[in-house]
Amino acid sequence: MSSKKELRVKVCKLNIDLQRYGLVAWTAGNVSERMSDGKRFMIKPSGVSYEDLKPSQMIICDLDGNVLEGELSPSSDTHTHAYIYRHMKDVGGVVHTHSNYAAAWSAVHSAIPCALTAMADEFGGEIPLGPFALIGNDAIGKGVVETLTGHRSSAVIMKNHGVFSIGKDATAAVKSAVMCEDVAKTTWIAKSLGTLQLIDQESVDKLFDRYQNIYGQRGK
Repeated sequence: MSSKKELRVKVCKLNIDLQRYGLVAWTAGNVSERMSDGKRFMIKPSGVSYEDLKPSQMIICDLDGNVLEGELSPSSDTHTHAYIYRHMKDVGGVVHTHSNYAAAWSAVHSAIPCALTAMADEFGGEIPLGPFALIGNDAIGKGVVETLTGHRSSAVIMKNHGVFSIGKDATAAVKSAVMCEDVAKTTWIAKSLGTLQLIDQESVDKLFDRYQNIYGQRGK
């Protein structure tokens, strides 16, 4: 279990990683993680350059989005993160990006079809399209929760906006955002070459099960 100091370092680093992976421009985007008590979360401040981010600047909020600790204003997406944490009890990390290719799919109001094994592995099928909503209240969070509840995907592209991804912690949510942009780019390129050839559902299910339960190093 991470201490508050350790979590500040982790959340700060993962926010900076968004820029390293090419998922954000300027000061857009944000990463948060639910704290160990389940009643608070930590998120980056609003409008601060990634080059200037420091662990001490991370903001602690309650699940209504109220600031509990921090001298700066929290991310403008704080209420969205708070809504997700309130309504998805198993979510421990939330990420938001405007990554180019995923946002392009959102601009044409299309889910990302499952035409790649990497999509089947990570998302268990298509990456769904969520509704359009304005920032500043619970509307975006509500759209994210309604779209992802009961869906195997850990990412959603919100109409005319960008990506929200979730995970057991912030690291998993960042991985989801990275993979979302990767498959969004490949499928967009493929779509420009011809008709996407989708993977059949039985194969998607097998790929998802293998990746989630067999792939990688498992504890003995």
